[in-house]
Amino acid sequence: MAQWTSAMGAAQLARLLTSQQDRPAGPGTKRPPAYRSLADGIRLLVLEGRVPVAARLPAERELALALSVSRTTVAAAYEALRTEGFLESRRGAGSWTAVPAGNPLPARGLEPLPPEALGSMIDLGTAALPAPEPWLTRAVQGALEELPPYAHTHGDYPAGLPALRAMIADRYSARGIPTMPEQIMVTTGAMGAMDAICHLFAGRGERIAVESPSYANILQLMREAGARLVPVAMAEGLAGWDVDRWRQVLREAAPRLAYVVADFHNPTGALADEDQRRRLVDAARSAGTVLVADETMSELWLDPDVEMPRAVCAFDPAGSTVITVGSASKAFWAGMRIGWVRAAPDVIRSLVAARAYADLGTPVLEQLAVNWLFGTGGWEQAVELRRGQARENRDALVTAVRRELPGWEFEVPRGGLTLWVRTGGLSGSRLAEVGERVGVRVPSRTRLRRSGHARAGTARRELAVRYRG
Repeated sequence: MAQWTSAMGAAQLARLLTSQQDRPAGPGTKRPPAYRSLADGIRLLVLEGRVPVAARLPAERELALALSVSRTTVAAAYEALRTEGFLESRRGAGSWTAVPAGNPLPARGLEPLPPEALGSMIDLGTAALPAPEPWLTRAVQGALEELPPYAHTHGDYPAGLPALRAMIADRYSARGIPTMPEQIMVTTGAMGAMDAICHLFAGRGERIAVESPSYANILQLMREAGARLVPVAMAEGLAGWDVDRWRQVLREAAPRLAYVVADFHNPTGALADEDQRRRLVDAARSAGTVLVADETMSELWLDPDVEMPRAVCAFDPAGSTVITVGSASKAFWAGMRIGWVRAAPDVIRSLVAARAYADLGTPVLEQLAVNWLFGTGGWEQAVELRRGQARENRDALVTAVRRELPGWEFEVPRGGLTLWVRTGGLSGSRLAEVGERVGVRVPSRTRLRRSGHARAGTARRELAVRYRG
């Protein structure tokens, strides 16, 4: 019986290998043999998760034709990978990718390290900080006090606890965006919200316009839902969106959905201004595209003089064009898996109805904990503590990078949890691979883009570093 679970075509693998764009060798540097470069390229694709483990690779002759190299080169590369534990073969079944015994399976997104591994690895790949105590403990204690009446019910609230829906609606109204509880659905984190939205609006084959780069786990969620992603490059530095480019993509590609992070963009840290927000909403409305605004970072400004623009949904208060996703997981604690969606009431009803085939609802106790935080002022104090932690980590990271790696280029973000770095021509993918070996985990640019291709006309290598504790 074959031990591979998927297949990688020769043309597809050749495109992935070409997209790595290895840095040219400097003067006096001896190039490795062709088979060694090919073996290294395939191994790196496996470690990045861009070629799955247990994926059948093309036959030697097919790959040789696709790469315009000799079959001998491919055969030697495959043999090197088998020796290193990255390839297994059996006569009649072909060759399929593997990882050496004892190695963890590569992450397709940016999964956090398990807690027991934190002592041996510095994880700069996950935007998560320890809980802001004592507020987590107080919130759970407050939730337990409120729990008894709910314990006498069935406990299923597909739209969320009425009290929390009303509290979230009131918070939007206090920001100048009139909102009814009927416009709110509570979800299991922002990922749960995005999963529900994608399944409702973007079935298999539908187009979704996304920023490039963007949040790797959301991109992977969309891919697995069968969506066709249309990338729109971010403007340089912290300038935010290129709205003219967005307008062109929305007009020509007519995507069903568009996903954006306006507030301290993940991973570049950019903050879109009000004019950009207004123009993008107008462009989405004209194109008939539903604009999903991820505001999970909106409360994480780190410098006291930052003036936050109005929310994206402020330019579409009825929710006919803009769907907003929020969460407690970034601003409070990643372990608090409470998110929410704000949209038009009919959209919320459709999302709730579709949820019956997914997770049915969000845990009651955690909803009560977040409701306690919102209702007592504990949320504001906890988030202020979180800002202080992130600010200290950001400043320490910026100082260290400037001191140790003066050739790297970046702009210091005013908020969020990510530093986007241009690495002076070094491959972010290879830096990420070396980092794993020496105990520092960072995500490379390739995981954060729709594909492995760099933006046209650039030769920069980039990576994202999360400043976490």
